This record gives sequence, structure tokens and C-alpha cells, in this order.
Amino acid sequence: MTCGPDDTRLPVRVERSHPFMDRLPPPPSPLPRWKIEIAPPDLTPWLEGNCGVPGVMHYEGRRPGPHTVCVSLIHGNEFAGAIVLDRLLRERIRPRAGRLSLVFANPEAMTLFNPADPIRSRFVDEDMNRVWSPALLDDARSSHELDRARLLLPVILTADRLLDLHSMLWPGDPLVLTGISARGRRLAERIRGISLSVADRGHQAGCRLIDHPRFADPGSAAACLLEAGQHWQMDTVERTMQAVLSLIGPCCGLPIRTDEGAPQRHSTVTDVITARSGAFRFTRPFRSGAVVLAGGTVIAFDGDDEIRTPYDRCMLVMPNLRPACGQTAVRFARAVRE
Repeated sequence: MTCGPDDTRLPVRVERSHPFMDRLPPPPSPLPRWKIEIAPPDLTPWLEGNCGVPGVMHYEGRRPGPHTVCVSLIHGNEFAGAIVLDRLLRERIRPRAGRLSLVFANPEAMTLFNPADPIRSRFVDEDMNRVWSPALLDDARSSHELDRARLLLPVILTADRLLDLHSMLWPGDPLVLTGISARGRRLAERIRGISLSVADRGHQAGCRLIDHPRFADPGSAAACLLEAGQHWQMDTVERTMQAVLSLIGPCCGLPIRTDEGAPQRHSTVTDVITARSGAFRFTRPFRSGAVVLAGGTVIAFDGDDEIRTPYDRCMLVMPNLRPACGQTAVRFARAVRE
């Protein structure tokens, strides 16, 4: 597979030479209007865990097979995945072959959820999806999320395949992020109900769970990250359930829906745009999955700099319409040609 030739690439970031006041960037994008259709689940029965690790429910099948791990609540305000895992546990879903671990990564953050200010409960101390580098995990620094990651590490290091369950703040097409591992891309092909997979290298701000060497190194285990839809929507819960069942169904003897296909569109991220100022503004409120037809199109301003698409038919992956300085603002991706 290739992503097409790169000989037509244009600059991504262009410094503006004319005075700042000559052309002000657009005003900040308004926050989306949230319709909160779901509530955080009661995880009381599972918080102690059953394998010596709080928040981890682990089960062994009678026949040998891979260790499948489903992780929810890496971000406390993204609890669609926790609702799905809670339902599966209450229905007493068990593996017939291999091992199955259902993980509630940061339930303490979820307890901070307030419908009046729903984005505040993303974490307790820091983003838990930026702490998974071995150097940081081995460091002496402590935070709630780092300490939780260290507790969960024995489960992560024995996973053969892992699905990390997330949702999105801003509107966009649901997708599966695969990292750069070929195994991750193959795992994404098994996920039902999602039409788009995106291979990427993560964020400058820190290492995601799916980028841990357990999953990123050649010949390693497989992991991918599901962005099932917008936060707090029933459709997101249903899409998450379908994705999880498509992964654990074979080992648990559950039927898999065949009326919804696996990803049919595949893209590879070529550029990660990190906000260098607190004045990063898009020219309009782009949706994730939007395709900008012409290369060289100005899609944002970062202070005085223009951010432009580097090639024709450039896909915008998960634009953060109000990024803080140092955060990923958007990723540019090319469609993969089979």
C-alpha cells in the first residue's frame, strides 16, 4: 500500500510577512452545543477488580487463545466505553478461549463529571493518554494518571490485542486510529460499524497507550483506538458496543453482525499540526474527516502563521477547534491506495 507520490507537497506552515493588524485571524470557534443523552454508569461492582488490579475485570477461557483487552475511561468524560463494558459484565459475558480483560482506566476522573461543565472531567491531574512512554512510566514523577498507568501496566504488557475506547468532543466521522503498526492496521479491519481507519504516529505532547512499545515495535501485539462518535450520545454507545462485540465475539461465542462492514477507507497521517500559540484559529469549523480538495488552501492561522494543506484531497483528522498552545490542532492525512 502507498499513500501516493509526495512530489506535489506544499508548505504546511507559512510565516506571514505583512503586519498582524493587516488581517486578523477569525474569532475563536464557539464550543459545540452538547446534548447529553447518557449518564456515567455505576461502576461500584467492578472498581475493586478481580485480579489484584483495581478497575480490571479479568477472565480466563477453557481453551488457549489470545489475551484481548478492552480499555475504557482513559479520559473520564468519555464514558460511552465504560457503559458498554459495564453492560457486558452485568450480562456475564465470558471468554470460551483465551483471556479477556475489561479495564476502567480512570474512574476517579469520571466521578468529577458535571453535566453543567462536562469537559472538566477529562482527567484528575494530567492527560492519561500522554503518559505511556517507558521512560515516563519508569520515572520518579507521580500524578494520579501516571500512578494508575503503572498499576495497569501488567495487564497492558500481556495483551495480544487491545482496543482503547474513546469518543470525540467536536463533530466528525467515527474512525479507528491504528498507530504505525501493521498489526494495528490489521486489527482495525476487524472492527465493525466504522468506515474509516487512520494510521498515525501520535502526538508531540506524549505517548498514547496504543503507541507503547508493546504495540508499536515490529512483531509486537496489536492495538488500535476507537473514536466512536461525539461524547454523550446514544449512537456513540451503540457504535462502541458493535465495535467491542466484533473484537471479543469470536472468543466469547457471540454472534457478530455482518450487516455493518469493517473500515473501507484507509488514510495515513502525513503531518501533525501542533499549536505554537494560544491564538490558533481555523478559518471555519471543519469536521473530522473533511477533505480539502486543493493543496495550498489556508485552513487556519497560528498567531501570524498560515496553516495550509500540503497536497490536493487532504483529509483533516480530528481538528481541535480550540487548541491550547502545545496541543495537537489537526492532523493532515492522505488516502491510502491499495
